[in-house]
Amino acid sequence: MRLFALSSVSALILGAGAALAGGVVSPVVDVAPVTVTPVAPIASAWGGAYVGGSLGYVFDTEDQVGFSEVIDGEDVGLIGGLGDVGISGATAGLQLGYRWQRGNWVFGPELGVEFGSVDESIDIGDPLLGRVESEMKNIATLVIKTGYAVNPQTLVYGTLGVARGDFDYTLSTGDFLQTRGFTATGAAGGLGVERMINPRTSIFAEYQYRDFGNERVEFSDGIDTLSTRASMTMSSVKIGANFRF
Repeated sequence: MRLFALSSVSALILGAGAALAGGVVSPVVDVAPVTVTPVAPIASAWGGAYVGGSLGYVFDTEDQVGFSEVIDGEDVGLIGGLGDVGISGATAGLQLGYRWQRGNWVFGPELGVEFGSVDESIDIGDPLLGRVESEMKNIATLVIKTGYAVNPQTLVYGTLGVARGDFDYTLSTGDFLQTRGFTATGAAGGLGVERMINPRTSIFAEYQYRDFGNERVEFSDGIDTLSTRASMTMSSVKIGANFRF
C-alpha cells in the first residue's frame, strides 16, 4: 500500500512539472475569414438630363383694353377703357431640362414652350362700333427649378424665371380690319409636385403665374392711328411627364 501511494504521488508531481514546463495550452478554434464587400455609392434618383411634354390650360388672364388717338407719335385724346380681353384656353407644351441632386435638394434649369388655342374677343362701343380680339400664339419659359425630395419618389418644387410670349391683337370696326403682332417678355414663377413611377419616368402637376408687363400696340388706316397698351398677366396649370436619359 505504501509503495502504491508513493507511486501515485510521484506521477502527480511529474505531471505537474510537465505542465509547468510547457505552459498553458490554449484550445485551437477554426475562424472563417471575414470578407468585406465594398458598398456602392447611392445613385442620384432625380439628377441628369430629361425631356417631356405637357397638357395645360391658361386662365385668369387680365388685359385691359383702352385706345388713345396718336398724333405725331404721341398719345392724345384718350378714348377710354373698353373692357378686359381675358384670354383663356387649352395648351400643349414641351420641356427640356437638367437637374443636380445634393442630398434631398434637387435643382437645375428648364426650357419650355407652349402652344394652343388661347384667345378672347370683346365688343367695343354702345351702339356696337367693332371688336377687339387677343390671341396667344406661343409662350417660351426659362426657369430655375428648385425642389426637395420628401421621399425617394416624390419631389416638391418651385420655379422662378422669365417668360416670352408672342401675341396677336386684331381690331375690326366697320370696313377696317387689322392684326398687329407683338412680343412681350416678363416674369414667371410657380409651384409643382413630381412623382417618379420608374427610374426613368416621372409625372408632374404644376401651376405657374406670368406677368408680361406693358407693350404698346398701334393700329392705323393711313390717316388715323389708335394706340393701346397690352398689359398681359395670366395663370397656367398643366400636367405632364418627364423622361430621364
